[in-house]
Amino acid sequence: MSPDQKDNYTVALIVVGNEILSGRTQDTNTSWIAEQLNKIGVLLQQVRVVPDVEPDIIAAIHDLREKYDYVFITGGIGPTHDDITAEAVAKAFKAKLQLNQTAFDILVRHYGGEEYVTPPRKKMAMIPDGADLINNPVSGAPGFQIENVFVMAGVPRIMQAMFDDVKTRLKKGKPVLSNTVSCSLAESDVAEPLSALQDKYPSVSIGSYPHFRGGLLGLSLVLRSVNDQELDRATGEVIGMIAELGGEPKALSVQSSGKLLGD
Repeated sequence: MSPDQKDNYTVALIVVGNEILSGRTQDTNTSWIAEQLNKIGVLLQQVRVVPDVEPDIIAAIHDLREKYDYVFITGGIGPTHDDITAEAVAKAFKAKLQLNQTAFDILVRHYGGEEYVTPPRKKMAMIPDGADLINNPVSGAPGFQIENVFVMAGVPRIMQAMFDDVKTRLKKGKPVLSNTVSCSLAESDVAEPLSALQDKYPSVSIGSYPHFRGGLLGLSLVLRSVNDQELDRATGEVIGMIAELGGEPKALSVQSSGKLLGD
């Protein structure tokens, strides 16, 4: 690891859209983005959902871009009147929003001719001055990057395609590994010993999550870390703790090496 490389880098996600806040559209991008980032050692640290309101988008950008290594924005870069993300980002960076010739040429090729790039479609080629385009192999209209802020579409399939380009531009840390152990114990039964294990393994994030499956109440204990050996040791102790409390560990999902489990 180079001297300037960190174990992990951080991301804040701004989700733009009245349709998300109204409940009309379900946000599935957040969990997908978090999973993809974990694989490359980048941690999603905060998610903020804002309406299609310019001052709110600008405020979120100002608040987050100095706190985290990267800021992702999804939504609001389409052709309709309420797609105002590009303009808001431009104002946040005090940049001019202007027709990007490369983006326009992409739209011309995608739609089959300049005559088919209607004014609403042309709007999708309006990009803040100085921004770099993010490739969109699905629907043509590109996203864009300005400094550490990456702006992508809100439509999941398009966002995922854009992310393929975005991830090549991110500094990468150590992958975050996750182990899960399920049991039928109550959360209150494991609270004290689990707290002691968390103190013993500060490099491992340990969480308990009750669930209701097949008419039965259960508990999933999830351990996450970039340190394979510490994660393995902590998981082994969690399994032992469950047994000591009279429970039965089951539905074990392990991403760590597994060599130390049961030691």
